[in-house]
Amino acid sequence: MAIEGPLRELGIHDVFQLLDLSRKTGILSITSPLRDNQGAVFFERGAVVFAAIRTNPHPLGELLLRAGKITESDLARARDAQARGDGSKRLGDLLVEAGAISRKELERQVRFQVEEVIFELMSWREGFFSFEERAEVDAPAEANIRISTESLLMEAARRIDEWSRIEAKVPNLDVVAVLADVGDDHPGFLELLPREWEVLSEIDGERNLRAIARAIAHSDFDVARVIYGLITTGIVALKTERPLEPEAAPTPTPEPDAPVLEPAREALRSGDAEGALAAANAVLTADVASVEARLVVSRALMKLGRPIDAAEALRAALNGDALNPSLHRELGFCAAWRGDLLAALGSWERYLRMQPAAADASHVRAVADAASRLRDLLQEHLDV
Repeated sequence: MAIEGPLRELGIHDVFQLLDLSRKTGILSITSPLRDNQGAVFFERGAVVFAAIRTNPHPLGELLLRAGKITESDLARARDAQARGDGSKRLGDLLVEAGAISRKELERQVRFQVEEVIFELMSWREGFFSFEERAEVDAPAEANIRISTESLLMEAARRIDEWSRIEAKVPNLDVVAVLADVGDDHPGFLELLPREWEVLSEIDGERNLRAIARAIAHSDFDVARVIYGLITTGIVALKTERPLEPEAAPTPTPEPDAPVLEPAREALRSGDAEGALAAANAVLTADVASVEARLVVSRALMKLGRPIDAAEALRAALNGDALNPSLHRELGFCAAWRGDLLAALGSWERYLRMQPAAADASHVRAVADAASRLRDLLQEHLDV
């Protein structure tokens, strides 16, 4: 049975949700005359297994090359082998067989590629969609992946929320960034994250943000977010705009009787989850926007065996600070505790993308690897 119609009548998010809830298998085609573009998403029992767009900014070979995962000679040899063969072997498989990249890294990069196509398609508000249901799909993916549609919808919603804040300084991806004029009072030493240095090094006053994203094989969204942060700190300005004088930050005047968070943390360390919860909630009563208090609340709720309530506390904090990596890390542990390993892996992946050099990054990667192995073993059990 075909499901089709204009996007102005049934939004693309609703289409994805419908296919997820009904566990459909088939191919969703989306066409946008305004953009002169077309995309296709392959579904298998409601989950996404592949996605492609005609103007794909991240072809796999170039993506791996720009990300530093393979060399130009690796790519050239794989393409030659593909050309000499019968064309049935995928480029990714050839790179794995040649030892240029691990299977796990290949799947990670293919997942990134598919996710970015999905998020691009989810930004379309006009056009036409058509779903062709099939008994099975033969997805032309470079690796076998399976992505929860629910997690994609949640991430898309999060990006929409973040874009509403980013757009105040970065109106679109066609703007050109330049280094801002440095005042006498600007610190001479820059303490930036590796991702920020990577983006900053690509700013040349000529290429727009979309071109920079393609050059370093990162998502448009991640580059826009980094540029937003660099503009906010006065390091970067937009070429089409005159940099504003930095405003002096107001000195906070805390209430003298406002509760502090240390008693809540101490209660948590001593194993008094109820006491920690009460103390952290007291802080939230005085300062509803306190992210640190909500982190303590979530930890206390987890110790009390209430992972669903803990996740709600974290999502409330994300509404106020969607760029806080700790919230994504903790949300991953909440999801894992509930048994939702796909959601957990998605949250941890976002955390590691935001904080690749964090002190606990190796620990989070180890936990994510263990969760991934457990999920694979469970899947093998179902397939027996």
